[in-house]
Amino acid sequence: MYRLNGNLGLCGAHRTGKTTLAIALADHLHIPFVRTTTSQVFARLGLDPAEPMDFNTRLFVQNHVLDAAEQVWQDAATPFISDRTPIDMIAYTLGDIQGKTEVDFDLLNQYIDRCFASTNQFFQHLAIIQPGIPLIYEEGKAALNAAYIEHINILVIGLCGDSRLKAEVFCNARDAIDLEARILNISDEFKSRKTG
Repeated sequence: MYRLNGNLGLCGAHRTGKTTLAIALADHLHIPFVRTTTSQVFARLGLDPAEPMDFNTRLFVQNHVLDAAEQVWQDAATPFISDRTPIDMIAYTLGDIQGKTEVDFDLLNQYIDRCFASTNQFFQHLAIIQPGIPLIYEEGKAALNAAYIEHINILVIGLCGDSRLKAEVFCNARDAIDLEARILNISDEFKSRKTG
């Protein structure tokens, strides 16, 4: 039986089916699914992920999100699959920056470097899950805005090409929205890399 050599992180925008896919992939690959706590972190801090926030608040929240995720990943049996990665966290931080956003560039760079280091520590494989599935509103979930979701998707794709990233990256085809097709695309891709 094929065994994934290293941890797999699904990255991409919210509302793309990453959690559903991660659970199904974990079952298919016979590895644990490690659930992260992004929504719970927002709730604990008394914030709504669908509401706009200034850069300092975003960076504060994202550091807490990364702290919580790192603890979960650290405690997990390996190999595992996770529905969030630090690459996503960079994308959401950058996604909140507009032309007139006041940004402490040194703090931003420290955070980005921390996220790349965390990704390299916890993930050997990344699969980018692109938008395409129908968007359905859910209470407590991030903004249901197709343009914002596309913005985050493009940021994730760019970040996954950064030389600081050491993980193998697979970008699932945008038109592959069927759950079974996604499972086979990802499992076959990393299987072929192991044997190829």
